[in-house]
Amino acid sequence: MNVAKIAVVGASGYSGEELLRLLGGHPGVEIVCVTSRQHRGKPLAEVQPAFHSHLQLGGLHFSDATVGAVTGSGAVLAFLALPHGLAAEFVQPLLAAGVRVVDLSADFRLRDPGVYKEFYGEEHPAPEMLETSIYGLPEVYREKIRTARLIASPGCYPTSILLPLIPLLREKLVEPVGIVANSMSGVTGAGRKADVAYLFAECNESVRAYGLPRHRHLSEIEQELSIAAGEKIHVCFHPHLIPVNRGIHTAISARAAHGTTEAMLRDALEAAYGSEPFIRLIPGFPDVKHVTRSNFLDLTWRLDSRTQTVVLLSAEDNLVKGAGGQAIQSMNLMLGLPETLGLL
Repeated sequence: MNVAKIAVVGASGYSGEELLRLLGGHPGVEIVCVTSRQHRGKPLAEVQPAFHSHLQLGGLHFSDATVGAVTGSGAVLAFLALPHGLAAEFVQPLLAAGVRVVDLSADFRLRDPGVYKEFYGEEHPAPEMLETSIYGLPEVYREKIRTARLIASPGCYPTSILLPLIPLLREKLVEPVGIVANSMSGVTGAGRKADVAYLFAECNESVRAYGLPRHRHLSEIEQELSIAAGEKIHVCFHPHLIPVNRGIHTAISARAAHGTTEAMLRDALEAAYGSEPFIRLIPGFPDVKHVTRSNFLDLTWRLDSRTQTVVLLSAEDNLVKGAGGQAIQSMNLMLGLPETLGLL
C-alpha cells in the first residue's frame, strides 16, 4: 500500500486532536505536518501528552499555521481543523499547489454566499469557490467525494439530523413542513477555548438550550434537506448543552405523509443504509455511550399512529462521526483507499 503524506492544520483543538488520534493508527497515511499558531515550535507530545512515545506522532513538532508549512512538508492532502473564516485563507493556495483539502470548518458547506452572510454575520471570504466544494457526507455524496479536490465536511449536529431524514424526504414518507429536531451535545462541541459558559461548574449537573432560534448549523441542515426533498425545507432546530464530554443525541419529529406505515419507514432506511459500514439501524433507542470514540451513528425510528408523527432518534460521537472520523471517511475515498480503513 502506498502511504499518503497528510497535514493537519489546526491540530491543537479537539477536532484536530481527534484527527491525530485516528490518523496515528491509520496504515495508509503518514502525518508529515501539524500546525498551530499558538503552539508553533513545541513538541506535539508537550501540548497533547496522550501522544507521548507514540510511534508516529511522538516526534512531531507544531509548525506555524501557514500554507508554506503544508506545501513544504510534501503533503498531498490537508485537513483544515480551523474556525470558520480562517479556512478560506488556506484553501485557494493549497489547491493551486496541488494539495487536496478536507475542510472541517463551515466555510465551504453552503452553496449560497447570501445564506453564509445571514447565518455567520459576514461576507463569504471566497464565494467563487462555493460551487467547487463537495459536501462531505459519504453516505449521500460518495461518488462525488472520490474525485473531489475540496471537501466541506459536515457539522456534527447536521450529520445527526440529515442522515435520518434524507431517505424519508426522498421517498416522500414525511411531510416537508413541521419538522422539529431536538439535539443534545457534549461540551467538546463548543471547541477548546476558555469561556465561562463552558467551565465545569457551569455545565455540570445542568442542561440548557442555546443558539435559538437560528443556530448556525441550521443553514446547512435546511440546504441539504431541501436538496433531498426537491423543495424548500424549513426546520425548527433546538440544540442543548449537556454535561458530558462528547456525544450527540438527536430526536426528530416529522409529520407522516398520508399512507406512511412503519414498514415503509423501515424499508426506506434499510435500502439507504442497510449496507453502510458506519450507520447502525437498531431496534432499541440509541445511547451516546455506545458510539463514543467510534465512527458509528446509531439510528432508529417509530411511527406514532395516534398523532401520525414519525419519530427518528440518532446518536453519534460529535468528534468522530461528527468531525474527524467522517473527514477520514472522505479522505479514504479521495485516496482510493477502503472507506473503513483506520476507522474500524
